Amino acid sequence: MDSRILRLFCLVFLVSSCFINLSNADELKLMVKGVTSIAQTDDNFICATLDWWPENKCDYNQCPWGKAGLLNLDLKNKILANAVKAFKPLRIRIGGSLQDQVYYKVGKYPKQCSNFEKKSDGLFGFGDGCLHMNRWDELNDLFNQTGAAITFSFNALLGRIPSDEHNTLWEGDWNQFNAKSLMKYTIEKGYKIDSYELGNELCGGGVAARIKPHQYGKDVKKLKRLVTHMYPNPADRPKILAPGGFYDEKWFQEFLLATGPGVVDGLTHHIYNLGAGVDPTLLDKLQNPFFLSQVAQTFKNVENDAKLFSPSSGPWVGEAGGAYNSGGKHTSHTFVNGFWYLDQLGMTSTFNHKVYCRQSLIGGNYGLLNTTSFMPNPDYYGALLWHKVMGKNVLSATHEGSPYIRTYAHCSKTSGITVLLINMDKSTTFDVSVVDDLNIHPVVYPKSVESIHQREEYHLTPKDGNIQSDVLLLNGTPLKLTSSLDIPEMNPKLVDPTFPISVAPQSIVFATLRGFQAPACA
Repeated sequence: MDSRILRLFCLVFLVSSCFINLSNADELKLMVKGVTSIAQTDDNFICATLDWWPENKCDYNQCPWGKAGLLNLDLKNKILANAVKAFKPLRIRIGGSLQDQVYYKVGKYPKQCSNFEKKSDGLFGFGDGCLHMNRWDELNDLFNQTGAAITFSFNALLGRIPSDEHNTLWEGDWNQFNAKSLMKYTIEKGYKIDSYELGNELCGGGVAARIKPHQYGKDVKKLKRLVTHMYPNPADRPKILAPGGFYDEKWFQEFLLATGPGVVDGLTHHIYNLGAGVDPTLLDKLQNPFFLSQVAQTFKNVENDAKLFSPSSGPWVGEAGGAYNSGGKHTSHTFVNGFWYLDQLGMTSTFNHKVYCRQSLIGGNYGLLNTTSFMPNPDYYGALLWHKVMGKNVLSATHEGSPYIRTYAHCSKTSGITVLLINMDKSTTFDVSVVDDLNIHPVVYPKSVESIHQREEYHLTPKDGNIQSDVLLLNGTPLKLTSSLDIPEMNPKLVDPTFPISVAPQSIVFATLRGFQAPACA
């Protein structure tokens, strides 16, 4: 054979082989048990935080908060208002590291009330701060305009002093006077509060300060009595949340024993399981399902503690930014962070968590909105899609095979079920067939789901295939604000339900199956 013909034949063979390899997909069966639900979230599971950090909050030679703190945020920004309004409603938690140094300027108290300033011996390197009532009015104008459901977290260190024996331990009873004044002002103004929380990261070993569990329980009971007195009508009485910190099994259990049943409505804990924002392995962690699964036991433990010690206390993730110290500069606001964030939403919901508060709505590197332009980052759209299509009843969803595809299923917000498929694999496409299991008897075999209803699919991918892009594509089209700065419509593509769901490498898919017969969703 002529050598040129031979070389041409080999080249054609190699190209054909590459094409075949690139187009190959792994088949995967996703078993969804629709007879009974395994857990339940709140109707409004998605939550985001607004924090107190000033402009000079800096880590790793960067100051990523800008004017995104509660005291300097541009509350008239149209994108901000539209981003909140799109959720109808969005839960917003007002709190953060500096909240236990905030005074509320109601009337003449306190006499001296200034904004946060750097202080070498202050908690987190700052002195006390002040919330003036004109700023509280401006914040509530935004909340009322957008229909947001507000959690306000009180300063829990008022009335206490540092221990002589342990420099991080604070002792004494909580002084409720300033909180009561703010609560009274809020009620008189007609501002709606969904829930009140006491303290930020003061449990267990604490971060900058800590309180013993018995004392904390005593103070939360005091807050409960105050709220019951100030809001005599149970129909509009805010819920009580606590303790708002990192999980410590012994501390949490002693705290719940001290409060007793019927006091805490939401058992809040914080998650920063990715490590420091400057961690050089952060990008790898975000794509590693084995690492991402390590936090599951924490969610299970909090669920168990709530059931055992306070059945009326639903677990909440009260704050979660993934990477601490304001997040990762090159990751936390990009597409790849969605592998962690949406996996967290799916995972916590299976452990009966009622609410998940993302740090932050805006501010730091991990904001759902860009700190300076207010433009939505990829995780904003992921959160909004979850809110749009994932109902509160959680279903068992299991598959065999690769751990690099994460799978979750809920009853849909409307009819049928919605599955969330997160493909972290860098090269493999998964063709996912959803099958049901009537769960009547072990010998009943699952059957393929077929229906006349077209399947609704939302495929999320990064621009140019770059997982560190902050531009998100929905079904191949970039998501951009409208000319009037409104959040764009997020419409699905309609697919024949007899075909499998094709999940491309490094992509995320929500798919709603209207024809899936799930008695738990009836």
